[in-house]
Amino acid sequence: MAEPRRGLPRNPGEAPAPSPVSGPAETASGAEARLEAPAEVTPAGAAPSAPSGRRGLPRPGADAPAPASAAATPAVAAAPRAESAPPAESASPAPAAAAAEGGLMARVRGWRWGVIVPVAIGAVVLGVIVVLLVRGFLYATDAGRDFLADYPGTTPLPAWAPEGIPVWLNWSHFLNAFFILLVAKTGWMVRTTKRPAAMWAPKRSKTPRKISIELFTHLSLDVLWIANGIVFLVLLFVSGQFIRIVPYSWEMFPNALSAGLQYASLQWPVEHGWVNYNSLQVLMYFLTVFVAAPLAAVTGIRMSPLWPQRPAALSKLYPVEVARAIHFPVMLYFVAFTIVHVVLVLSTGALANLNHMFASQDAVNWWGFGIFMVALAVMALGWVLVRPFMMKQFGALFGKVGR
Repeated sequence: MAEPRRGLPRNPGEAPAPSPVSGPAETASGAEARLEAPAEVTPAGAAPSAPSGRRGLPRPGADAPAPASAAATPAVAAAPRAESAPPAESASPAPAAAAAEGGLMARVRGWRWGVIVPVAIGAVVLGVIVVLLVRGFLYATDAGRDFLADYPGTTPLPAWAPEGIPVWLNWSHFLNAFFILLVAKTGWMVRTTKRPAAMWAPKRSKTPRKISIELFTHLSLDVLWIANGIVFLVLLFVSGQFIRIVPYSWEMFPNALSAGLQYASLQWPVEHGWVNYNSLQVLMYFLTVFVAAPLAAVTGIRMSPLWPQRPAALSKLYPVEVARAIHFPVMLYFVAFTIVHVVLVLSTGALANLNHMFASQDAVNWWGFGIFMVALAVMALGWVLVRPFMMKQFGALFGKVGR
């Protein structure tokens, strides 16, 4: 066993002290080489000089040992080589993370092409099959022809029912579409925004409750939409127009089925919307006006800060989780209804239908189309303006906007 290394003397004149560190990987020849080097002795009465750097083994062809690096300390120099981390472990994980992210994106793109395309193709094939089957039943079988004869798809209105579409209904229809569009956009922003653009609070409240500027804009549009709906319902019943969108006879249900089958066969049901809607339209308008719209309003109020905190039993009776579970599907229903509604309006006599809905006249000309294009421009402008900067300006009119 090699003799322990000896370092500088602790005090002048004393023998050198053994070194506290002896590396396990040190060889006997290395220890003897170090012991052969004379210890530096400080003369008596002189201040001890700073220890010189450690000296290693002689370089090949040189007599004196090579000095070690000045930055190395004894503890570090004596540390076993086996404890040093391999170079591969100190490499940055960024390339691996980037590669993993790239692989994930590739899988997502592959999933889109591998799922959406087959589903779209399958939907087209299924649609063609449905059209052929329905057409074969309605127009190639006695049962189908008899069903169409008994239930043509339209139920006659009572004699007292009003005819035509008044101007106030045109305006209400446009405002309803305008507000629903912006309510859907802000509702999606509330659902998906992780960090609000700003917070809003009322000006005069002593203990203001802050809400996000997106939620404030959504609630404000909800109030305008509900106000327009209340005016619409009042005028609907006062004028008698309600009878056009309320199922008043059981015959409407088989007629609605007949109208649906005619749509599926791509042979639109014969109708005159200025006088009477087909039975399927009546049921869908009734569901939209008297079921979906109240559900959207009631669930929205429950989820908003307008809901009263007292009594607590009221909140337990109507939990907010129930409102959330209903509110979002209702919004999706409105989106789907709007898409189908617009497609049918444009594919079943666009000029006549647009005149009914926007020009309040039963004629085939371009007036309704022109007003419809202006309405689309206004709706597009509203969509563009609903952004953080404009929402902050709007919120500042009614409260405090900040962080």
